[in-house]
Amino acid sequence: MHIAVGSGNPVKREAVATAVECTVEAVAVASGVSEQPFGLAETIEGAETRAEKALAATDADLGVGLEGGVARLPDIDGLWLVMWGAATDGESWGRGGGPSVRLPDGIAARVDAGEELGPVMDDVLSEEDVAEGRGAAGALTGNATGRTEALRTAAAGALGPFLTTRY
Repeated sequence: MHIAVGSGNPVKREAVATAVECTVEAVAVASGVSEQPFGLAETIEGAETRAEKALAATDADLGVGLEGGVARLPDIDGLWLVMWGAATDGESWGRGGGPSVRLPDGIAARVDAGEELGPVMDDVLSEEDVAEGRGAAGALTGNATGRTEALRTAAAGALGPFLTTRY
């Protein structure tokens, strides 16, 4: 199977490559949403747009889009880091979510004020390019999970309808 991932980010390519045995082609495409997607709808829309554009730009069997965002979840306090994946063959769709991690109040306040999570994490941790490595997911779980694993889970859920006859 040949899958086009709608991102030039090596973490997103690796997430798909570890989710399923396949040939993975990374294609830098725009998500069509804010740099910091806010809410489940915008995060999922970004993943879907990436999947569509990646498929259209290649001769792949499937396009996959992965998007991290922040969202308020129903009936639960706080602002949450969320990961979503979308996969399409041009006709059918699969969508899947990765783990959700509550943001500490100080980080959430800065994101609520309009800052992007990646640079906020760099500042809080006194590191550079946290988003290109362990990500906020790794930093906020003591590396019990990381960005690649979180996105791999979202990719696996999105690919489910294409990997099994259960759908």
